[in-house]
Amino acid sequence: MQQVAINGYGTIGKRVADAVRQQPDMEVLGVAKTRPNFEAETAVEKGFPLYAAVEEREHLFDEAGLEIAGPVEDLVAEADVVVDATPSGIGAQNRALYEEYDTPALYQGGEDADLVDTSFNARSNFEDAADADHVRVVSCNTTGLSRVIAPLREEYGVEKVRATLVRRGGDPGQTSRGPINDILPNPVTIPSHHGPDVETIFDDLDIDTLGMKVPATLMHMHSLNVTVAEEVDAAEVRELLADESRLFLIPERLDIDGSGKLKEYAMDAGRPRGDIWENCIWEESISTVGDDLYLFQGIHQESDVVPENVDAIRAVTGSADAAESIETTNETLGIGL
Repeated sequence: MQQVAINGYGTIGKRVADAVRQQPDMEVLGVAKTRPNFEAETAVEKGFPLYAAVEEREHLFDEAGLEIAGPVEDLVAEADVVVDATPSGIGAQNRALYEEYDTPALYQGGEDADLVDTSFNARSNFEDAADADHVRVVSCNTTGLSRVIAPLREEYGVEKVRATLVRRGGDPGQTSRGPINDILPNPVTIPSHHGPDVETIFDDLDIDTLGMKVPATLMHMHSLNVTVAEEVDAAEVRELLADESRLFLIPERLDIDGSGKLKEYAMDAGRPRGDIWENCIWEESISTVGDDLYLFQGIHQESDVVPENVDAIRAVTGSADAAESIETTNETLGIGL
């Protein structure tokens, strides 16, 4: 059983902790928080040992009536692997801690690619993370793009990718984010950071990305144009993508015309927190003109990287190959709407 530490128990960390708990070959050794809040209380209620991420704040947990198991250093020292789910930039500060205790670490997509040995997407480059000490699970948008690009590259060859990313202004709990009533080119320069980030997975890929932010919290939306190396038929592409376990092709019969209904569908299906781990591709949007392919996909920013973190644990520890890990993760989480 791999003993997994979760440093950071927020949007991503709490989801990864729940996912790790469901794996037959992993245990959550503990979770670390910087301060007591509702998520810290929930962690204790779920039976996760709680550790203090900042020594000077340990007394705050006592004052809040939350028992801690010790400082984060103790957690890292005992773990086989640590998932760093702290805010962007904090993971880089934590690297020295993980190195001090010789504990392999997984970081999230907000960290710099230069921080790690390799960036990671289970479908695309699982083997690159084998025995690595520092691995970055790429961001929600890069995960979504990588998942759909990988089978297209393998089947047809990809000449060029152009993607416009319409991004939510913030997660539901991020009350300080925006815009409130605006539509922002973000960044206004081209390409956005997403294209170069995808290139950390496919180093020979020609990709341009544009980004926008809108006043929404539910999901990101991608408008994708892929030029492949040969003329393609839309029906064949639909069959190809339908065979991918982490791509959900939304059939027209469901009458899901946007992110709102998609999230409602996930909640009605009993998904925890209404999470959608898969790319959600509108099947009828998959169109082809010669060697150009077009589609729309929705990406649930809070959850699509969760199965990737689970697979990255197995990649780093060498406990399974890509096919075995993806199958186990999909089965235990119930991936496949």
